Amino acid sequence: MSVKSAVRVVRIFELLSNHPDGLTVKEISKELSLPQSSTFNLAATLLDEGYLQQDAVKRYRLGAKLIQVGTAAMESIDISSQGVPFLKQLMDGVQETVFMAVLSDDQLVYIAKIDNNRSIRTTAQPGSRKPLYCTGLGKAFLAFMPEDKREGLLDRMEFIRFTGHTITARDELEKQLQTFLEQGYAVDNEENEEGLFCLAAPVYGPDGVMKAAISTAGPKERMLARKAVIVEQLLHTAGKITESIGGYRKPL
Repeated sequence: MSVKSAVRVVRIFELLSNHPDGLTVKEISKELSLPQSSTFNLAATLLDEGYLQQDAVKRYRLGAKLIQVGTAAMESIDISSQGVPFLKQLMDGVQETVFMAVLSDDQLVYIAKIDNNRSIRTTAQPGSRKPLYCTGLGKAFLAFMPEDKREGLLDRMEFIRFTGHTITARDELEKQLQTFLEQGYAVDNEENEEGLFCLAAPVYGPDGVMKAAISTAGPKERMLARKAVIVEQLLHTAGKITESIGGYRKPL
């Protein structure tokens, strides 16, 4: 079921993408057969949020914020397409479920999942979003991102307990993140879902900044029994994906 205002916003973006010199509210409403008053309200809101810009003669054009959104989308698609073959190799090697995720504002978004025939049930699926502080992938982002960005995220973070293992104290999480930074990978010890143990590692882009995280997840006992082997293959795979997109790790 579509939401009318959301559909109208998309139509405005599509229309303006074909008119680089811009259109007035009257022209937009005429082209899209929309009421001029609601068109004005939508355009004004998008202007305030930075998704549209306006020139001296009141013509609306696509705004700079869409460049940021579009770039992030392109990076996600590129990293996913480049990474999937390596993720499949990792899954074959560790015989556990493998994930890839990117950062979206203050949450994690899964962009790939490679199931194993003995995968356990999990709510994590491509397109789904999860908090950063209680997932291996999310904690990898927190551990390996620049300190100022991490501090900003932690300042805004609301800690909710999902299981008996969920860390809900900031100082405890920060100690854990320092350990992850030193060892090169992050751990989720049944913190988001009971019984699920996850190991996660960073993937870097051409600018030397972390762009994605990959992980392996499975039942805790099974993962712990082969932890050293899994960590070795996980880090190797993260390095190969980083290399495939021309990335490197810039010192923090």
